[in-house]
Amino acid sequence: MSSADVLPGAAAGAPSAMRHGRLWKTGIAAAVLWAGVGGVTLAWPNVEVGFSSWGYTREFGAAALALAIVLLLAAAPGAGQLRAVRALHRAGPWLAALAVAVGAWEITTAKLALLPSPFFAPPQSLIEVYATDYKRLADSLVNSLWLLANGFVLGAAAGFLTGVAIGWSRGLGYWVHPVLRFLGPVPSTALLPMAFFFFPSSWSAAVFLIALATWFPVTVLTWSGVAGVNRAYYDVARTMGANEWFLVLRVAIPAALPQVFVGLFMGLGASFSVLVAAEMMGVKSGLGWYLSWAQGWASYANMYGALIVMALVFSGLITLLFLGRDRLLAWQKGVVKW
Repeated sequence: MSSADVLPGAAAGAPSAMRHGRLWKTGIAAAVLWAGVGGVTLAWPNVEVGFSSWGYTREFGAAALALAIVLLLAAAPGAGQLRAVRALHRAGPWLAALAVAVGAWEITTAKLALLPSPFFAPPQSLIEVYATDYKRLADSLVNSLWLLANGFVLGAAAGFLTGVAIGWSRGLGYWVHPVLRFLGPVPSTALLPMAFFFFPSSWSAAVFLIALATWFPVTVLTWSGVAGVNRAYYDVARTMGANEWFLVLRVAIPAALPQVFVGLFMGLGASFSVLVAAEMMGVKSGLGWYLSWAQGWASYANMYGALIVMALVFSGLITLLFLGRDRLLAWQKGVVKW
């Protein structure tokens, strides 16, 4: 009798253990590339721009070398058994490609000055932005999130209620549907001048425009979800004595939730664009205001730093939305990808 017959579970797990025990070649390649980035950054003098050189060059080079050491440790045989290292392994090709991109960025800006300054700043300029201007950037981020939360929640709530109402009531849909088709496709940013005129403050005008951008897709998708519910569900519920409120709350809305979340996803994406545009026009603080301020002072490194923060935060918000969707609609988990 073979060992596989005695321990079938151990035999089945053997390939996985062997895979975790191998040397991570992609990680070694990425480590070499990041070590090259660090070496080039530290050993190759910067081209002076104006009367000064780029700051935080040593810190950036040291960070690249530190990342190379981390990748080498993660590439050691057996390191893949750790969950964090396995996640790092999945990102291996991206880490290598990112090292190439950052190295090219460093050489063409700080080392050779092939790209015009200050429009194109080197990677270490981002460290300077986050180290010296983090208070203003953090304050702008908090104000943007607060503005976005107010507008998105109001728009999502209004869109959900409107969609359920017109999806359930044909009479109400007769009156609301033409208004929806007429005003819904109009970009919210086109209403910026009117909103700033009619509302008492630029903040309340921005909240209204974000809510309007969210309201339209949530309304349309909720309406479609409610209107598309199988009539057999209502018939079964009525035979068991269900009233109208039960049909709406326990049959129509749960069946429409997949469509509702698609509308929330589309509304959240639209609200990002309106948020930045509204902050650039009249709000006194926020990421959009920060971009406009940085551009006005020709601080393009600050602008790039704000764009990176914006991308990370907005992507994180959409990820949270999908995590909530997967938890609430466990039976549809993975149907919509992000």
